[in-house]
Amino acid sequence: MSVQERKQRERADRERLIVATARELAEQQGWDAVTTRRLAERIEYSQPVLYSHFRGKREIIGAVALEGAAEMAAALRVATSAADGPRTRVPALARTYLDFAERNPAVYDAMFQLDGGLAFAREETPEPLKDAFAALLESLGEVAGDGVHPALFTEVFWASLHGLATLTRAGRLPPGDTERRVELLVDRLAVL
Repeated sequence: MSVQERKQRERADRERLIVATARELAEQQGWDAVTTRRLAERIEYSQPVLYSHFRGKREIIGAVALEGAAEMAAALRVATSAADGPRTRVPALARTYLDFAERNPAVYDAMFQLDGGLAFAREETPEPLKDAFAALLESLGEVAGDGVHPALFTEVFWASLHGLATLTRAGRLPPGDTERRVELLVDRLAVL
């Protein structure tokens, strides 16, 4: 291994450590607790080292969001691949999405609530975000119904899931009715 390759590997390792530490701190104490000073202390590097990887907290949030999008896409694909047909695939997708949001609140916030400097629904949208949407579209496109554009249907279904995840977490919806909400969403919105 050349010196240059070793330096690149070390840089990538440091970047992964910064993102993992930011994510852990955010999940434990919220995003307000994530500062470059605290991150530098936790990873035992100086703040200038952090700034050599990320220009600030916004870029760190973006990196967490991209990592979360990749994880969500993988979880959705695993859940839907195990299902037999749209009648089981769409509810599995919905449950997996809501479960991901519940188990990873800080990551979910980085993905959809906070400014991570990422472009959505544009040409320059990063691949992990495009792939997360594709993971939704793969299952939902087939149930959009006649004359309904599959991507548009997926956007509406996704918006519904996001609303359920956000309102449930905020305590705006009564707890314990998630399964009934998923059934209602699937029965009324998806043409199965």
